[in-house]
Amino acid sequence: MKHPIATLLTTLGLSLAGAAATAQAADEPIVVGGLNYTEHLILTSATAQLLDAHGYDVDKRDGLGTSVLRQAQENGQVDLYWEYTGNSVILFNDQPQPDTAAETYATAKRLDADKGLVWLDPSDTNNTYALAMREADAEQRGIHTLSDLAAAMNDGAGLTLASNAEFYARDDGLRPLQEAYGFRFPRADVKRMDSGLTYNALRDGEVDVALVFATDGRNGAFDFEVLDDDQQFFPVYQLAPVVRAETLEAHPDLKPLLNRMSAALNDTTLIDLNSRVDIDDQDIDKVARSFLTEHDLL
Repeated sequence: MKHPIATLLTTLGLSLAGAAATAQAADEPIVVGGLNYTEHLILTSATAQLLDAHGYDVDKRDGLGTSVLRQAQENGQVDLYWEYTGNSVILFNDQPQPDTAAETYATAKRLDADKGLVWLDPSDTNNTYALAMREADAEQRGIHTLSDLAAAMNDGAGLTLASNAEFYARDDGLRPLQEAYGFRFPRADVKRMDSGLTYNALRDGEVDVALVFATDGRNGAFDFEVLDDDQQFFPVYQLAPVVRAETLEAHPDLKPLLNRMSAALNDTTLIDLNSRVDIDDQDIDKVARSFLTEHDLL
């Protein structure tokens, strides 16, 4: 039987070790991660500026791929970043698509808690994937929904698609989309390119259909028609800040700060912010700071 004094010393030692680890975490910079496209670059910059303004030492690491960034957070190399609920449920946790935004968020929150990740308050956003055509072309061909697109392809329309490499290979990407709607773009007719280039390729007539994001300001500016996902294939991609539990324990003030920022985000705001960068060619850091100032976050 272990002596009571030994037990006490062991317990005390563990407590001190835990306290030391927390203190060490509190002294280290907060690593803010981000993905490699406009919306995320803006959010990452805004988050870094927000934390810096509140006295945090920040290490910003943006421009990463989806799976790379998630793995970096699980490995403790990234403390926090903005993630989409659909990514967590379907891509990272390999679960079926829930029926509603609330269920998707709750599922992501529950599953990621087991991995030491905390989902804070969700924003009122849904930056889901979509397919778009030039408005005039869609009108001429009578294609307004993904079912219309499927029917046209099955009738031999021979349309070409611009897609980024990630969507081409994702479990909630092109292959299962085609299976759900019962059609197929021949491999030779899918042009893979960086996300931002799909918009230019469609606008310039290099392809007939392009992968877009629902909150991208270029959809309206380039006169695109975003095809209706009439069978509701695409998951909800609701943005929320996700923080490592250890980081949140060391920095509890992060929670109210990030929740305030999340409350300021909605689809209209994201479209506006994205447009300032992609259409008006404004500097990302300046756009991010304007967002923080306009919403009294600084």
